[in-house]
Amino acid sequence: MDWAAWHDDYDDPGSALARRLAWVQAAIRTWLAAAPPGPLTVVSLCAGQGRDLIGALTAHPRAADVHARLVEKDPRNIAYARKAAHAAGLTGIEVIQGDAGLTDQWGDVAPAHLVLACGVFGNISDADVSATISACAALCHEGGTVVWTRHRRPPDLVPVICEWFETRGFDRVAVTGDGFGAGVHRRVLPAARLAPGVRMFTFRDRR
Repeated sequence: MDWAAWHDDYDDPGSALARRLAWVQAAIRTWLAAAPPGPLTVVSLCAGQGRDLIGALTAHPRAADVHARLVEKDPRNIAYARKAAHAAGLTGIEVIQGDAGLTDQWGDVAPAHLVLACGVFGNISDADVSATISACAALCHEGGTVVWTRHRRPPDLVPVICEWFETRGFDRVAVTGDGFGAGVHRRVLPAARLAPGVRMFTFRDRR
């Protein structure tokens, strides 16, 4: 899979990927509107070109409050995200090259106010989806938010994903499925401890 070219569908307004991007950006803006005053921490797993967060923060009145770590493997996507963040004046966005599936990437920034797991759950095994949701209990502050996506192709895992979140200390805020799956869950329990040296998931090279 060419993971840079994969993003091209974002530029087609009629594509499911473009609709998903718009939904996720709207979810991020809704989170920002309700977030407490002061600094906010965001982590983005397998961030790609960072279009979700960068697009949501561009020209937003609270953009300067956000410190975000975006972890991505593809150097072309990293270059795109860094250029876009710079162009938007988003000095609080850090884009690093690495394996987002390792907890060591997040130990110094977790728990975060917002966790983005967009484009992840459709590219890892079901067991790894479950393990990543369990890890979100440590990645996410009490009262913090997880925004996630998953395709709706059979077998549709979205209902199970919701169940996994909701049995591990999260409340459902929103779930949609307009040719794609996406959801928002809020952490209602204190953040768990993030264990170092743990693999949450292995990203599979397929769409």
